[in-house]
Amino acid sequence: MTRVGVVGAGVMGAGVTQDLVAHGHDVVLVDRSDSVLAAAKEEIDRYALMARLLGRDAPESDAVSGAVTYGSALECLQDVEFVIENITEDWDLKKEIYPVLDRVCPAEAVFAANTSAIPITRLAALTSRADRVLGMHFMNPVPLKKTVEVIRGWHTGDAAVERALQLLAATGKEGIVVKDSPGFVSNRVLMLTVNEAIYLVHDGVASAPDVDKIFRSCFGHPMGPLETADLIGLDTILLSVEVLYREFGDSKYRPCPLLKQMVDAGLFGRKNGHGFYDYS
Repeated sequence: MTRVGVVGAGVMGAGVTQDLVAHGHDVVLVDRSDSVLAAAKEEIDRYALMARLLGRDAPESDAVSGAVTYGSALECLQDVEFVIENITEDWDLKKEIYPVLDRVCPAEAVFAANTSAIPITRLAALTSRADRVLGMHFMNPVPLKKTVEVIRGWHTGDAAVERALQLLAATGKEGIVVKDSPGFVSNRVLMLTVNEAIYLVHDGVASAPDVDKIFRSCFGHPMGPLETADLIGLDTILLSVEVLYREFGDSKYRPCPLLKQMVDAGLFGRKNGHGFYDYS
């Protein structure tokens, strides 16, 4: 497998592309926004340059540029062998993508949804290849995280899972296969933790720095839950918590009002410089 399609050129899509190219794959990176594609190209080129400056094994900048094809239409994916979809955690957006992918991609291509909460079986039902649709939940930053949740949907076949695990192994990552359930393993726990940490700030129990310090100092976590929220993006956190709340119908997943207000105010975290901390 050498030619991989990546849909969505945001933080996750750019990270996935960086990792694939660094390990010898050709990538077709698609996003409907030209400005997002331009930003992703700049980030991908910068990553390759910095990796070499730091003495890491990485392709030359010219090789990186030649390995990535940028496009604004899904039709650009007509000759890929594997697709990793990374668009926003919004069902209304995702449901428009998969029937088009199903139509334009080769019949044998496998589709992997890089999602933290949306059910894989529901996405697979939008295609004629449910046995070749699965989840691959990458962690951010993608090039530095060596473990990926691989989610088997109701109809996902062994061959598709094996291809996903082989692709991950080729990039130096380990895939851990789990069953399809909202939030899977990591986000079913993490989003509940982050949301509850936001409630602590909302209720005036502790400041954001103190909440994070307790988790770092007492439990040895490299980052506290609110630092993690800023890294992921508060808008993404809200979408993920809302999916869990809707899918389980359990009040424990009710999004904290402070989280909703911060997203309304445009405080997304590291991605735009302002969240629980100031990155400007």
